[in-house]
Amino acid sequence: MSSESEESSGFDYERLEEAAVRAEFETGEREDSEAEARAHIAVRIARMTFGSFLVILGIILMPLPGPGGVIVAAGLVVLSKDVAWADRALRWMRKRTPGIPEDGKVPASTIVVSVMMMVAAFLTVMYLRNNYDLPLLG
Repeated sequence: MSSESEESSGFDYERLEEAAVRAEFETGEREDSEAEARAHIAVRIARMTFGSFLVILGIILMPLPGPGGVIVAAGLVVLSKDVAWADRALRWMRKRTPGIPEDGKVPASTIVVSVMMMVAAFLTVMYLRNNYDLPLLG
């Protein structure tokens, strides 16, 4: 019955699967067996689905206050391993972001200072909330 539905739809899933495995052998991480190639196809599909989800979520969150751009960048990082346009878009974002080198490697000092500033801001809010009965954070 499935062969009848494939013939009526004009789509050959076996041929698609064979082409995907062959492409994985040619462009993948050099799998040793067909089972490894099939597993890596599943990993790529999952990675691309998750990256696409992050990009779409980031775009939805862009008009709201919050980390919409950071979520889009995270999605592009995930997608860039498998999709060429995501890698180009990520490089474009890196060029336009001040303080980040083109290779995308953020200096450790920048990360340390950013974390210290976030901790200081959090502690300040908690201090103000507890000592001055401000209606911050619920």
